Amino acid sequence: MTSEARRAIALARRLVVKVGSSALTTTGDGLDIARLDALVDAIAGRLGRQTQIVLVSSGAIGAGLAPLSLGARPRDLATQQAAASVGQLALAHAYAESFGRYSRTVGQVLLTSDDVVRRAHYRNAERTFARLLALGAVPVVNENDTVATEEIRFGDNDRLAALVAHLIGADGLILLSDVDALYDGDPRAGGTRKIAEVRSESDLDGLAVGMSSSGLGTGGMMSKVAAARTAAAAGIPVLIAAAAEAARALGEADVGTAFQQAGARLSARRFWLGYAAGSRGRLHLDDGAVAAVVRNRRSLLAAGVTGVDGDFQAGDVVDLVDPAQEVVARGVVAFDVTELPDLIGRSTYELPPDQRREVVHADDLVPLRGR
Repeated sequence: MTSEARRAIALARRLVVKVGSSALTTTGDGLDIARLDALVDAIAGRLGRQTQIVLVSSGAIGAGLAPLSLGARPRDLATQQAAASVGQLALAHAYAESFGRYSRTVGQVLLTSDDVVRRAHYRNAERTFARLLALGAVPVVNENDTVATEEIRFGDNDRLAALVAHLIGADGLILLSDVDALYDGDPRAGGTRKIAEVRSESDLDGLAVGMSSSGLGTGGMMSKVAAARTAAAAGIPVLIAAAAEAARALGEADVGTAFQQAGARLSARRFWLGYAAGSRGRLHLDDGAVAAVVRNRRSLLAAGVTGVDGDFQAGDVVDLVDPAQEVVARGVVAFDVTELPDLIGRSTYELPPDQRREVVHADDLVPLRGR
């Protein structure tokens, strides 16, 4: 029986498709045009069914290696950016040529995490995507590797794809790579079991996921699972599949591993708060506060805070962590870091009148566990 997640992806009217470097490039030869054309063939077939698609494509750095006579992916940021500068042109040209076979226009969208973290940039990106799709273009998205510094990088395009999926209001997310599905161990080691469906967080307990074998990408299965969890928690079904099976993934969605979406889709603001905004610090909670915040969706009071880390001001986003140091929620803090040490652990009636307010109000708080 086809799962709810697979049906949703097969019937989706708006999709984000992400493809990894290892599916498009080889170390010695750069871009593999035959592989890229096969991917575009699959996407064009789905576009013919009146589905809007945003393509998040890695491969710029890999495409720049051969022209610059680099034998392997560089480790230093400056050389990575140089390779991306050369490779991004080749990648964009290849997509324009390939989609041109179907009389489809593509638009290049290069993003840094600032474009998603900063609310004004987020809204502008949202408008740009909406207009491109309305005009019938296929947006091709990549991280802006030529200018992104370590501090403002997404880290991998899997996370970028999950953020873009929510930003455009996608009905589904497909993550394509050189690995055909999620396994309960490293499939290269043998004796592992393929996991066809992930319906809840408990299905991921105890899993050890490996990396891509090509050496060209930065994500690997770990980043795909993290991205799938982010999107699914925000109400978007996800499919992880092999790029070689893109036609089936974009067709009946009967391959790979499907992640069931949560019941309700997060609003743009709550998604931004929980998954996109940068955190400026951490508030440590006792067990009672964790239960109130995560299970009961209550505000965080000073009495439940046991410690503070970071350098933040009132209005900044902070992580809320449990006694085991797991991040269980994120929220907008109502106090400066310098104010909190004198308040933590105290009941509201013990506080000065001008400080008798929630440390993080429930309206400005997103639980990340127990959704």
